Amino acid sequence: MKRRRRSRISASPVLVGAITAVIAVVAVFFSYNANKGLPFVPTYEVKAELPSAASLVSGNEVRIAGVRVGLISEVKAEQLDDGRSIALATMKLDKSVQPIPEDSTVLVRQRSAMGLKYLLLTPGKSDQGLKEGGTLPESQAEEPVDMDQWFNMFQKPVRKAIQKNLAEYGGGLATRGADINKILADLPPLLRLAEPVGRNLASRKTDLRGFVRGLSQAAAEVAPVAETQADMFVQLDTTFAALAEVARPYIQDSITEGVGSELAIIRNGPTIRSFLAASTDFMRAFRPGAKALGESAPVVADSFDIGIPVLRSSPQLYNELAPTARSLRRFGESASNNQGLNSLIRTNEILTPLLRQVTPSQNVCNYINLLLRNVASATNGHTDEGNQVRAVSVLPPIGVNAEGNPAATYAHGQKFIPPEAEGDRAPNKNYLHSNPYPNTAAPGQSPRECEPGNLPQDWFTGGWNNAVELGNIAGDQGLLTEGQTQQQLDWVTK
Repeated sequence: MKRRRRSRISASPVLVGAITAVIAVVAVFFSYNANKGLPFVPTYEVKAELPSAASLVSGNEVRIAGVRVGLISEVKAEQLDDGRSIALATMKLDKSVQPIPEDSTVLVRQRSAMGLKYLLLTPGKSDQGLKEGGTLPESQAEEPVDMDQWFNMFQKPVRKAIQKNLAEYGGGLATRGADINKILADLPPLLRLAEPVGRNLASRKTDLRGFVRGLSQAAAEVAPVAETQADMFVQLDTTFAALAEVARPYIQDSITEGVGSELAIIRNGPTIRSFLAASTDFMRAFRPGAKALGESAPVVADSFDIGIPVLRSSPQLYNELAPTARSLRRFGESASNNQGLNSLIRTNEILTPLLRQVTPSQNVCNYINLLLRNVASATNGHTDEGNQVRAVSVLPPIGVNAEGNPAATYAHGQKFIPPEAEGDRAPNKNYLHSNPYPNTAAPGQSPRECEPGNLPQDWFTGGWNNAVELGNIAGDQGLLTEGQTQQQLDWVTK
């Protein structure tokens, strides 16, 4: 009996080729899908809304603190209700980080200078975790700024200048390793000295921000004349060529001595700092006065024009001042003069209240002028031998208790003889009317009026209220009298 041969796979080339082809297809499949995660490996899928995908693509890594924790499986654009477009990135994370806090943030970062990106996931502090399939909102995504975007803020000439600077600095630093090491060794002493300088620059009293702002404004002011300044520097070459002839020894000596001057400033600077601070306060306080002086400069200039001739003639005045001062001194030392001045002062103190009361009689009511006019009127009648005083006899009627005959009491409205003239209400009743101190617009009098000369007509005929009237009559009689000047009328209207 023959033994049957056992068949082997390696004995069949067709079978070996088929198995090899299957293995290759599976390897390609796994390689193609490796960017989306290995199959049969459980993942924790969440999404994130990004303001911009910034060239983020499927297969890019997701990292937490620099450690890879997942992949980007899909990136697509979505349009919001307000019309804006955002990117929606789907992440497949390891189960080890599930769940991430709801307040976690995301940021698209560069992985290399070639443009490769990854998504940086920063876990938050919330106690609530994001559920499977949950979405981090756009408000928790930071806007990335790529290097090309940063350089695009410069204009094209500036970008070319930056490229040239990088090339030149690269060539300048090449093979300079030993020198750079020496600089690094010398930096600590320099930094120790620079520390107090840095504190002074950071101090609010230094106002470095205002200084930089002033430089910015100055640069903005000189920008329109940049070409003119460039031409000025070209022309300065001619000037410096001329100065080269005197560079030695004068300019050279000034540079040499300048070192000592700077050292003196450094040594004396702390001493004069208080003086400079006081000068700053003085200039700040002087600023309003300087502004006012600028506005009044024309007036000041005119005063100088007028004052110069006056000052030229002032020596004559100065020559007379000395004897005048001696005379004043003798006058002040005289006892009789002092007694006279004291008498004048006391007289003024006595007359001031009187004049304060009497002055309005003339300034407002014009009574002195009226008195003089009446005196002149009383004497204007004349004969062949000269003027004569005119007199009119004014006698009150005779009656019971009247003012024209003896009476037992004051006139208080009793009938006259004969009583049947016009009845009990006849106007020929006699009343006592007396006002020895009438109002003359003086201070303290109320009302302010010129009462003499403005009394009602029936005050004289006995019909004023048919009653006895003593003192100022009721009501305001006004301030107008005869013959008042315009100045007196102005006083009346005040």
